[in-house]
Amino acid sequence: MKIDERYRLIIDWFSTYMPVAETELVYDNPYQLLVAVILSAQCTDKRVNMTTPAFFERFPDAETLAAAGQEEIFSYIRSISYPNNKAKHLGGMARMLVNDFGSKVPDTVEELVKLPGVGRKTANVIASVVYDLPAMAVDTHVFRVSARIGLTRGAKNPLQAEMQLVKRLPAEIIPVAHHWLILHGRYVCLARKPLCNKCGITHLCRYFEKLQNSASQDVKQSRSKAVKGTKTVKKS
Repeated sequence: MKIDERYRLIIDWFSTYMPVAETELVYDNPYQLLVAVILSAQCTDKRVNMTTPAFFERFPDAETLAAAGQEEIFSYIRSISYPNNKAKHLGGMARMLVNDFGSKVPDTVEELVKLPGVGRKTANVIASVVYDLPAMAVDTHVFRVSARIGLTRGAKNPLQAEMQLVKRLPAEIIPVAHHWLILHGRYVCLARKPLCNKCGITHLCRYFEKLQNSASQDVKQSRSKAVKGTKTVKKS
């Protein structure tokens, strides 16, 4: 299957069976989403959603967060992975947001990555979810799934995967395609043991195709050994 056809068919499938795909992080405004995405690095959305209600009650906006000390911020996110670093980043992010951006979350990736704790993936999430821009955030799920099903080939890092995906995905569906791949990776195409028996796109998936070919080869080898064994018995 040619790669353009694979993209078309996979887009058609997700458009049909997952027309609505959104972030599972709970937020009310761009500031809250930015905080949640920073907290979600190497942490589950479920854990972040358990932590943010108390956090946002204490720090409802960038101004209150900017005025807080690192120790106090830490006390609200201690159950999150890497709380010391994230507390430092959140405080720095809030201060820059207030001082350099008038407390408004920037709407470009170039400006977003200037904020402490905001890498390209986080910036792309904000640009995509908040501003509906054609920015493809590549996390571990997107990187894994896009390679397995054959949307990316030979990508050695998230940036290379992002460039391949953006090149071939129609700009208008990139924001939702990001969530298609994340949710598929989170609930079906699991890292260690993908649930191929529950997957609706195995007929389009390069990984599943390789599994089938490998299984077929194993069967052929087993039959060949059995035939050789039978011949050996007859000769004896």
